[in-house]
Amino acid sequence: MDRLTENKIVLVKRKTRLDELIHRFNTISQAKFYIEHLGADFSDYQKEHQNYQNAVAKAEKDLGELGRVQVIERQFLPNFVFGPKDIVIALGQDGMVANTLKYLNEQPLIGVNPDPKRWDGVLLPFKVTDLRLVVPEVIKKARRIREITMAKAVLNDGQSLYAVNDLFIGQKTHVSARYRLQLGDIQEHQSSSGIIVSTGLGSTGWLKSVLAGASGVAKNFLNEPANHLGSASWLESTLPGATGVANNFKPPKQLQWGTNYLCFSVREPFPSKTTGVSLVFGTISNSKPLQILSQMPENGVIFSDGIEADFLSFNSGVMARIEVAEKKGRLVV
Repeated sequence: MDRLTENKIVLVKRKTRLDELIHRFNTISQAKFYIEHLGADFSDYQKEHQNYQNAVAKAEKDLGELGRVQVIERQFLPNFVFGPKDIVIALGQDGMVANTLKYLNEQPLIGVNPDPKRWDGVLLPFKVTDLRLVVPEVIKKARRIREITMAKAVLNDGQSLYAVNDLFIGQKTHVSARYRLQLGDIQEHQSSSGIIVSTGLGSTGWLKSVLAGASGVAKNFLNEPANHLGSASWLESTLPGATGVANNFKPPKQLQWGTNYLCFSVREPFPSKTTGVSLVFGTISNSKPLQILSQMPENGVIFSDGIEADFLSFNSGVMARIEVAEKKGRLVV
């Protein structure tokens, strides 16, 4: 059989919720008993699973007629070596695209929505049935590619980690992270719940949630009755200047996917005699990276795109430089 390409086509798939339940409870019957015992609808898990398996089977069949296909599970991405001319397909939810893109280096990525009735698929413009048309066009370089700016964390021991949506820097557990933050000539010792660094693509995700929460808290303080714990006077006496910030706060608009800077936000910074709260939000560029010196004896971590299992240890004495990545993600549209 003649194929359009001898280059490898890599299909990235994931485990379904049902797969994970079976892994946890050993059998489907035990998983069903557990779900239905809690009053939930087990048939929804089965329907989602079957739809996804059908999509994987259809994708494998169609792609096999176009070239050599290799199927890998999402969990193996950190250790998988992509060829420079591979064509990569992520079959799953939007998170699959982010999880896959950061391990690529110029290879085009095709995001495929396996179940359009279930998933919105902002980063999944194609259905499985589109692959017969889209992949040949990608092979011929006749398809438009959208570039996506990525973030990068580089440690002083040489280790690095990329992010497509966001980086988290902080503690592995729910205790305060301690560190020294520096942006340009300004530096500050801080104690917080960690730092979120967002790309343009990720600006509508975790960063948006953090800013919406901060904005809502500040505005509610201002609207409380006088002499109440949450009054504007109490807020101003506790954090001078906070009322002005709250009154003038405007959440940033969604950033473009290819914007050449990153945004960072410090979560729940704590003011004390030794820790400040002035350097809690800003932008990171090539000329002004964010530098963070860990002051956490243990359990300090940096992970990206919500994948906690793939992390850099960030303990006392380790310096991290957060910058705009030198490479771009390339998403087929």
